[in-house]
Amino acid sequence: MTKGEQADSYIEACFQEPGPTVAFTRLHYCVQEKKFCRKIGPEKQILKDVSGIMRPGMNAIMGATGSGKTSLLDVIAGRKDPAGLRQGTVQVNGKPVTSELRLSSAYVVQDDIVMGTLSVRENLLFSANLRLNPKYYSSADKQERVNSILQDLGLVDCADTKIGTEFLRGVSGGERKRCSIGMELITSPSLLFLDEPTTGLDSNTANCIIGLLSKLSRRGKTVIFSIHQPRYSIFKQFDHLTLMHKGEIVYAGAADHALEYFTDIGYQIEPFNNPADFFMDITNGEATSRKQPQTAEEGKNWLAMEYRESGMYQNIMQELDQVNQSITDTDNRKEEAANYNTSFLYQMRVVCGRTVLNLLRNPQTSYAQLVLNIFFAILVGLIYFQMPLTLPEGLQNRSGAFFFLIINMVFGNLSAVELFINERAIFIHENSSGYYRTSVYFLSKIFADLIPNRIIPILVFSAIAYYMMALKTDFVAFLCFSLTLSLVSLAGVSLAFLVSASVSTFAMANILIALPFVFMMVFGGFLVNLNSMLSWLSWLKWISIFNYGLNAVYINEMKGQIFYSNNTM
Repeated sequence: MTKGEQADSYIEACFQEPGPTVAFTRLHYCVQEKKFCRKIGPEKQILKDVSGIMRPGMNAIMGATGSGKTSLLDVIAGRKDPAGLRQGTVQVNGKPVTSELRLSSAYVVQDDIVMGTLSVRENLLFSANLRLNPKYYSSADKQERVNSILQDLGLVDCADTKIGTEFLRGVSGGERKRCSIGMELITSPSLLFLDEPTTGLDSNTANCIIGLLSKLSRRGKTVIFSIHQPRYSIFKQFDHLTLMHKGEIVYAGAADHALEYFTDIGYQIEPFNNPADFFMDITNGEATSRKQPQTAEEGKNWLAMEYRESGMYQNIMQELDQVNQSITDTDNRKEEAANYNTSFLYQMRVVCGRTVLNLLRNPQTSYAQLVLNIFFAILVGLIYFQMPLTLPEGLQNRSGAFFFLIINMVFGNLSAVELFINERAIFIHENSSGYYRTSVYFLSKIFADLIPNRIIPILVFSAIAYYMMALKTDFVAFLCFSLTLSLVSLAGVSLAFLVSASVSTFAMANILIALPFVFMMVFGGFLVNLNSMLSWLSWLKWISIFNYGLNAVYINEMKGQIFYSNNTM
């Protein structure tokens, strides 16, 4: 078989792979409130002894807000912190879930996480470039796959329209949702998870989205999704229904048998009522059963207890016992890191390309950084214009100018705290879905930010301010001056990157970055004599960016410089 035939065979096998059967047994998931990295208070049970089986088709997890439906979806998909899973197992086709299985599935989050400055086609192509193995897919194959997805999702008319940001008008909510789904369908996954795919959409768009998922399930895919309260035209497309209430399952079985089950346990649906609304009324306590206990204590977990005593539950548990018995010791071996479809360098090229494109289409920060540096360079140059070599004004002006320069280099990096905060949700989703390595994203953001926002503005700043202030005319001294300011700025921006990667809000980031900058300024050696400080505080000068920066520019300017006294002139 030739290489081309092998590639065709591989592609066909990927796209025709049948959906797996997902089984989960006695899941107990808990969370504990944290404050300042410390666990406080008792654990809160999110999932309580949850078991079930989901096969190829439309598998809906339904329940009221806080019922645990999204938590169940995330635990099955491997998106929850494993430390919270106190008990239980999840198997896919009888095998424990591994990193490889997680990367081979697809997960569509509730909030549509796509790059707003890119078009629909560009977002889909980004997913294709990173998730389709270049060994089997040529550039033409990827373009063909993208075009096929655009056609299937009805996105051809808006394919070249930007997704949109808060400053840029883009596609509609339904088109954005379909683009988000399309990015996951690029790999033609056999297992697809969706968290409330109809939330925020009008009824017609929501019906179209569910219709699309139904078509996928008819091709043999396993589609598992959470949903709140669907209309009847949506509900009737479900194959399997899991109904959640307060972290427990109160029904799990065929969707078209759910009404019969609840009728058998004493509930009566009103004529012309939507079954989905009826089930929600049951879990919310707005509908009553003639068999339900009268006391609140006895009726607290009555729905879950009734389900556990049903024949459906017993059949599921028997089947799960068989699945668990079939798992061998070799299946419980230590999980290995998942392999990516693309190499480190290939990922760097694709992710850097998107980062640069995003920067070019959203250049406000870069323009502002450059304009501010030019403004401050001219301001400093005018304030300290053509500084004389006479004493004492020559030394005083240079000391003030250098301190002002270092302040500008350090505090000018406050804009860097937004670098990772803005795209945190995008990174978490794409990294969890196996788009790229963490190091790839980090390095691409660093390189794309440093050159246009840090290096170029500083070089322009140095060229303007240096000669306006009439510092040393030696070109080597100018290069050392520019290098010193660049290193000071890079030290400051590195601290800003650390803060940006550590917190999730701008308010907290601004507080955390301002405090160390102020302390470094105080212990920089200009505002206070470091030799006269308390001994137990003097060590702080060694971690001050200002201290090293001021010393460097002082040495560069003063070495070999001759000053004159006004009395001798």
